[in-house]
Amino acid sequence: MSFRISDNAGTSTVFLSGEIDLERSPAARKTLLDTLARKQALVVDLGGVTYIDSSGIASLVEAYQKARTSNLGFTLAEVGPPVMRVLSLARLDKVFPITPGASHPA
Repeated sequence: MSFRISDNAGTSTVFLSGEIDLERSPAARKTLLDTLARKQALVVDLGGVTYIDSSGIASLVEAYQKARTSNLGFTLAEVGPPVMRVLSLARLDKVFPITPGASHPA
């Protein structure tokens, strides 16, 4: 897993890529929570994610809950088929705000 962070007009976008599994999800979790600590809305761009397991989903859920309790925006963007399959199975596609693209250019 790798990531890149972009800030623009009060919104941070975290671009995640690669596999987010049990080994790599702690790094994803830390990145998302550290980014939320900036007190800006968060967009998580998942367009580069090729695989995600339940631990990766748990990292997204924790970040979403943190954003909500902090009154910060939280959106998933560029959710590809591998990730959408897992979100749909867990019915989280009905919970997370999901947009088709990132909030601003990479």
